[in-house]
Amino acid sequence: MAVLALSLGGCLSRGDVTGSIGLIGSRAAEPQAPTARGEAEWRAAAQDWGKRYEARPTDKQAALNYAQALRALDQRSQAVAVLQQAALHSPKDHEVLAAYGKALIDVGRFKEAEGVLARAHTPDKPDWRVLSAQGTVADQLGDHAAAQRYYLTALKIVPGEPSVLSNLGLSYALSKQPAEAERVLRQATAHPQADGRVKQNLALVLGLQGKMGEAEQVLAQSLPPSEVAANMAYLRQAAGRRS
Repeated sequence: MAVLALSLGGCLSRGDVTGSIGLIGSRAAEPQAPTARGEAEWRAAAQDWGKRYEARPTDKQAALNYAQALRALDQRSQAVAVLQQAALHSPKDHEVLAAYGKALIDVGRFKEAEGVLARAHTPDKPDWRVLSAQGTVADQLGDHAAAQRYYLTALKIVPGEPSVLSNLGLSYALSKQPAEAERVLRQATAHPQADGRVKQNLALVLGLQGKMGEAEQVLAQSLPPSEVAANMAYLRQAAGRRS
């Protein structure tokens, strides 16, 4: 069951790392993965790419694909180990460094992730996904102003990207700017590619402002009635603690 929760816990995506406020039992807002796979498919992929990686640990693509499958299966520490070795073999490869930095976020090693992600792209060729991941790290470390700068820079590259807008909105919420958080999250949810998690983040911000009716309407767009009820109970409790 997806129960909304304010948290600065680890929040990794299967494909990118974003978000500062997540869901218990789910992920923070993120760009859509190229393909949606079930657990059985990810296990098969992990077995296949794992064999290729073991046969040739210096194979960059094998390492990246194996680590992606491990992350999808929540085998986070093992994914970090694989990508750490890949980064040692390819210390200047931006794709490897980006994946490694995101995997470090998975396991809560934020300061290390900060350093790795800083080397994962360059000012003349910025990567918006890396910028978003850097924003995640800054939020996790409590520097919300820096996080918001990263997200805004990413949005200059991909205007309107719902995953980045969602993370920006959540960062505003963390920095106690609820009205701005709501504005940005409404913009994110209006995007045709916004998924249920983006809508749930908006519901969270609405609920924490006491806008329970609107929050319930938003939740009903992406969750079954039983989960809507559970989340609304949480939101009322959380709003009561904040009042």
